[in-house]
Amino acid sequence: MKKLLLTVLLLTAGLASLNAQTWYVPAPENLAAREKFQDARFGIFIHWGIYSMKADGEWSMNIQKIPYDEYQRFAGGFYPSKFNAEEWVKIFKAAGAKYMTITSSHHDGFSMFKSNASSYNIVDATPFKRDVIGELAAACAKEDFTLNFYYSHLDWVRQDYWPRGMSGKLLKRPDGDENSWGHYIDFICAQLTELLTQYGPIGAIWFDGLWDMDARPRDEQPAIWNLDEQYSLIHRLQPGCLVGNNHHIAPFAGEDIQIFERDLPGENEAGYSAGQEVSRLPLETCQTMNRSWGYDIKDKDYKSADDLIRYLVRTAGKGANLLLNIGPRPDGTLPEEALERLAAIGAWMDVYGETIYGTEAGCTGAREWGVSTQKGDVLYLHVLNPADVLTLDLPRKIKSAEAFPSGSALRFDQKRNAPAYIYLPQAPEGTVDQVVKLTLK
Repeated sequence: MKKLLLTVLLLTAGLASLNAQTWYVPAPENLAAREKFQDARFGIFIHWGIYSMKADGEWSMNIQKIPYDEYQRFAGGFYPSKFNAEEWVKIFKAAGAKYMTITSSHHDGFSMFKSNASSYNIVDATPFKRDVIGELAAACAKEDFTLNFYYSHLDWVRQDYWPRGMSGKLLKRPDGDENSWGHYIDFICAQLTELLTQYGPIGAIWFDGLWDMDARPRDEQPAIWNLDEQYSLIHRLQPGCLVGNNHHIAPFAGEDIQIFERDLPGENEAGYSAGQEVSRLPLETCQTMNRSWGYDIKDKDYKSADDLIRYLVRTAGKGANLLLNIGPRPDGTLPEEALERLAAIGAWMDVYGETIYGTEAGCTGAREWGVSTQKGDVLYLHVLNPADVLTLDLPRKIKSAEAFPSGSALRFDQKRNAPAYIYLPQAPEGTVDQVVKLTLK
């Protein structure tokens, strides 16, 4: 009986989703927000919740099989006394980021905002009693900095998240009943409504966790999760709020951005993007500074600032944004290693931001020497691997070639129906990215 009822529920939701795919047309505010998003090119990702108290990453509850009722007790000791929303936002702006995306609720179901839909939140369940999302919203508004919300579709604590997916099966939660799933979907919509009505304009809702029901065919996923209702709700409450979903498959109707986890669009080194075609939607790659998303006291395997800058450049060369992650400590401070790298990225962006912000993927594509970005008639060649001569097949004639940012003229040779040759001086030792600025006729 339970399986039959769930099947009927999914089929009914499936019809609604199929209907939605024929009518979703982005509002003018949405199209403007997409353009703003693409121009930003760099954002900060924050994975923060009561899991930071364990200092073992955001999946510790599931990996260590902590019973759902015992895990919730961590909330009683969560007191991030050194959290300063304005300080965070100023640090992120100084790093050159244009937006931030923070975990409003991760897979452990704990809400980092005041929620009337669940008392399992930072205001009602902790001694801290402060709404960190509200404080960040105020700080972002003050600094004209865009705030986005990560929201987990899956939940390891709630009993109405039933039937269970591939994770959270050993956490000793009681089974739900035939009414559970519909109740859970209603809960999601209630929390989305709170997030979009309590904190002013929000740039995007960034979903994660749909893959928890991966045993079901991909084309059934919108019906399983009732994405039509959720996406419609978001676009109705805030037409300019973008929808993204980290499901590792082709975008569904109603989604406004496409997300790639730990990989550049079109690549699959991390193993999450097999078969994931690159759409024409605005693109975003999320990546960690070290190996962890949530705070892990043992993880000191940080990428160098130079490597992170080059990754940002390669991401822009794909026409995508980089969402670079930080896992704050349980006291609300940001790790020194992260602060050092943010400062270095910010110093580089102060000089080279023109070659990143507001650009699209350059017409040269990725090459052995690096990538290119482009703004209209201006093509920026980002030489990430040393080269003496760049050989390019260009669709237009070169008007001028110069080193960036010095403006020094560079010698080039371009004959009709032949490749163009750009001759480079030796880059100074320690150069992260030797940039050539080409103006095309």
